[in-house]
Amino acid sequence: MKIGILQTGYAPDPVVETSGDYPAMFARLLDGHGFDFQTWEVVDNQFPDGPDDADAWLITGSRHGVYEDHAWLPPLEALIRQIRDSGKPMVGVCFGHQIIAQALGGKVEKFQGGWATGRQTYDMGGAPVQLNAWHQDQVVQRPEGARVLASNDFCENAMLAYGDNILTIQPHPEFTATVIGGLLDYRAKGVVPDDLIARATENLTQPVDNAALGQKMAAVLKGEKI
Repeated sequence: MKIGILQTGYAPDPVVETSGDYPAMFARLLDGHGFDFQTWEVVDNQFPDGPDDADAWLITGSRHGVYEDHAWLPPLEALIRQIRDSGKPMVGVCFGHQIIAQALGGKVEKFQGGWATGRQTYDMGGAPVQLNAWHQDQVVQRPEGARVLASNDFCENAMLAYGDNILTIQPHPEFTATVIGGLLDYRAKGVVPDDLIARATENLTQPVDNAALGQKMAAVLKGEKI
């Protein structure tokens, strides 16, 4: 089964050296499910011909904001709507979560409450789930018909479902402690408040539920109904 990865940004070089770039992180998370991957670097205007170029689709994170003025954003939103209309499964993470919401009629903005950095706890159907996050932007208005699958007091729309085959996640199940540590070293200082950096650093060794979320993502990509 071919998974098309739409890459919307690049990890810092030191993170790439230790963990690979975003497509490699997702390939590890989704290993063992029989997937083949092809990446289109949409951030550099490299696009597939259409939804039929893959069996299912995955949109990565990015340091960019979905509301910014980039030439590749309108065609990406158009492709998202085409994938939705095709009925093919689609998963979006962080920026991917946000751009799918925006493309389908929701609203994303720089959240007034600030940053979520490192290990966070979410309520997912009454059960706690721990995942690493790295974002200031949030989906503040859901598209019509979107269902909330997970949330917490800081991030109301942490995981959304659209119909039976589109799943989007604000935190990063593909981010290990090594990745978060690299981001703390190379992207946090002067951007993320010092107290959040300290808290994220303290929690680096705490367990997260990446494997469970990877299984959920894989199930959706295989066509199981959400």
